[in-house]
Amino acid sequence: MSTMKATTLEFKPGERNIFFHLLTACNLSCCHCYINPEQHGTATVSKETMEEWLRLFYRADKRSNVIFLGGEPTMHQDLAHGIHFAKKLGYETITVDSNGYLFHDLLNKISPDDAVLSFSLDGPEPAVNDPIRGQDVFTTCTTNLKKAVALGFDVSVIYTVSSMNLHHLERMPALLQQLGVQRFFIQVIGIRGKSATSTDNLQISPEEWLSIIPPVAAQAAKAGIHVIYPKVFLEPEEKFGCAGLEAENFFIFPNGRVYQCPLCEDFPIHSFEICDHRLVKRDGLNEDRFFQLAIPEGCVMNKLLQGDTINYQADGSPQHRISCCLLKQEMRP
Repeated sequence: MSTMKATTLEFKPGERNIFFHLLTACNLSCCHCYINPEQHGTATVSKETMEEWLRLFYRADKRSNVIFLGGEPTMHQDLAHGIHFAKKLGYETITVDSNGYLFHDLLNKISPDDAVLSFSLDGPEPAVNDPIRGQDVFTTCTTNLKKAVALGFDVSVIYTVSSMNLHHLERMPALLQQLGVQRFFIQVIGIRGKSATSTDNLQISPEEWLSIIPPVAAQAAKAGIHVIYPKVFLEPEEKFGCAGLEAENFFIFPNGRVYQCPLCEDFPIHSFEICDHRLVKRDGLNEDRFFQLAIPEGCVMNKLLQGDTINYQADGSPQHRISCCLLKQEMRP
């Protein structure tokens, strides 16, 4: 039997990814939510602003992709319009990251050719998922996911790994097969938003990640599912690369803040902001100034913002170098 091998997805020159948070409101209250209203605001982007910002970030000479986020993006009454507008502008791929409630009758307002639907599911059954995401969320999410599959939508599932659901991850490939899902994103919980202030230890150790996630990814790939998950740890011979320097990723929030690194989103150190209909680069000591630093630990933002997640050897060197959080690995069937 052949052994499944992970491939690192290198940053692609000429590709631009726009993570567009249309609002920060949500009908759920997940214990690992990264939205921080104090930093991201409580506003909802208007229909006119949605069009303006989609134009602002689109580049015809690059592979431009947009991911609509929230909060819960399907709570925005003009999401379907935004999807159609982005498609008309020429965005290469359009994705909606949803908790599965699919408000405003979204499935009947867009077609499978318009967007990819990505559903957040943090457990293989209600007993695991619902304590994390909310009562009856598992049933609602899977019911709507099945509807989307039946209508021909390209769907994926995102699973955020924490101490609450790590040991249930191995049961997900069987569920995904049953649901007809062909792409699986495994995320590692970050120390952002609620996770940054939680008294519960939701983090997992490097040993747990390395011993559990790659084998489950291989299991899913053997079952015919395309799996993508964070690189997290670099091999000794691997070179560190920062997406802030090697890629174009913009994380847009309703208050006009634009970050390049998602680890920074709890702090007012964003590289850009949208002012007077323009994308303006900010002066001062912001995230982009830190991207230039080379340290033994790898990602400088991880060292600065969540350094207690790094373990050291007796000689003071890090046990594992941390990769850029936007660097991914994949296993294909």
